[in-house]
Amino acid sequence: MSETGPGSAISPEKTFVVRNLQVKIFADRAALGRAAAFQAAAALKEAVREKGTARAIFAAAPSQNELLAGLSEDSSVDWQKVIAFHLDEYLGLPGDAPQSFQTYLKEHLFDRARPRQVNFLQGATADPAAETARYGNLLAEAGLALACIGIGENGHIAFNDPPFADFNDPQKVRVVDLDEVSRVQQVHDGCFPSLESVPKQALTVTIPAILAARTIVCVVPGPTKARAVYDSLTGPITPLCPASILREHPAAQLFIDRDSASLL
Repeated sequence: MSETGPGSAISPEKTFVVRNLQVKIFADRAALGRAAAFQAAAALKEAVREKGTARAIFAAAPSQNELLAGLSEDSSVDWQKVIAFHLDEYLGLPGDAPQSFQTYLKEHLFDRARPRQVNFLQGATADPAAETARYGNLLAEAGLALACIGIGENGHIAFNDPPFADFNDPQKVRVVDLDEVSRVQQVHDGCFPSLESVPKQALTVTIPAILAARTIVCVVPGPTKARAVYDSLTGPITPLCPASILREHPAAQLFIDRDSASLL
């Protein structure tokens, strides 16, 4: 991949701004993913130039496949200067379980790009309070240059589900009960065979910790996300649609395709 990267050649079909949030609509997932990967790579390279390292946090979901594929192939990023985190993990699930977010990110990004350091949330911890404190302290050591996130079918970001998402959460990481819509989405995504098999709790990075990232690249393809995208952009800024808070971030970009933009 060249220094400019293939994403530089991908132009959106339409762009507009909602409050502070830049919205870019692409023809399909492939174009969306390439463009989002280019933007994320640019944020990483800028942080490395300015600070010598880039701290970044990543979502784990099939909606992120194209973004992570583009990033993992980008030789213009010095991954040995990247310190990586991930947004959430199922409570009680071992890190090597096929459904764990650790496994997903290893397969789709970390084992390919090989960042200098990867910090995983440990879902199998025997002491969830200690684990949330440990991970929160890691996040607090320095700022995040980049957050690569998605939006759930219920409007969540990470596992900050409505209506309990807290825009002013004092914690950086917490244990949460998963909304049933979130759990059903995991079945829709093919991660679990049935609702009964989806864990009911998770560890998640909170909304203020996500919003503290210098740049946010939010990737939301597909028809099942159309209502969440619509509510995020057109409704009130409210915990009933946690992703609506992205409109307040000074450097967030939302990458959507025709399917997820179909209600706009």
